[in-house]
Amino acid sequence: MMRLGLLFIALTLSGTAYARAPYGWLPSQALPAPSLAERIAPPPGFERIAAPEGSFAAWLRGLPMRPEGAKVMTYTGAPKWRQDVHVAVVNIDIGKRDLQQCADAIMRLRAEWLYSQNRDKEIAFNDTDGKRRRFSSSRSSDHAGFRKYMDLVFAYAGTYSLERELKPVKPEQMAIGDVFIKGGFPGHAVLVADMVENRATGEKRFLLLQSYMPAQDIHVLKNPKSADGTPWYSTEIGDQLVTPEWVFLRSGLRRWP
Repeated sequence: MMRLGLLFIALTLSGTAYARAPYGWLPSQALPAPSLAERIAPPPGFERIAAPEGSFAAWLRGLPMRPEGAKVMTYTGAPKWRQDVHVAVVNIDIGKRDLQQCADAIMRLRAEWLYSQNRDKEIAFNDTDGKRRRFSSSRSSDHAGFRKYMDLVFAYAGTYSLERELKPVKPEQMAIGDVFIKGGFPGHAVLVADMVENRATGEKRFLLLQSYMPAQDIHVLKNPKSADGTPWYSTEIGDQLVTPEWVFLRSGLRRWP
């Protein structure tokens, strides 16, 4: 009995007893799903930029996807009125309330990654009034408790607060995990979910994820300026980044501090 107790203490100290699944919202019996990286190949002549194991970038590339051809659904269970803006849908829950919209979806993904790495103390967001809401203050640290915390964040935070939390970065210095954002009521935000590079020319391209209003499935955006239908955007965006449902200024690119 004593040996079992000592073993439990050792496992706890090593973190083994509290190992978390990388995508904690999925049921344990869920069948393997294609990842974002498996679903969307780089354009001809491009290859994915290196991403360290365990990084936010690597985690985003591993996001599980819904079956090919899946519709974007809203929190009500009805299809989004536009089905012409996406190329793929992330397999992640929306919730049953009109909460997980654009900035909320981005905060959800960032927090899910931190949660999967047991970095609970780093899961914190400012609300619109500037109050810091920390997951470590929640009563429950299981995933159900985490989801309740995120719904609270969604209710009190948004593009206005998130824009002020993030740090400006130039498009030429873009990295996976950066955010294009326009804070406001309404505002909008999209997440840089992947990047590729043409080693011969040095050109870089990126993928974008978004949710929108009303709360809806997180999805990979099409590039409305793409002549060949590819969803990849060039980092050479000029003064504006044109997406299917919003136009961002190049000065709207932000990074997590």
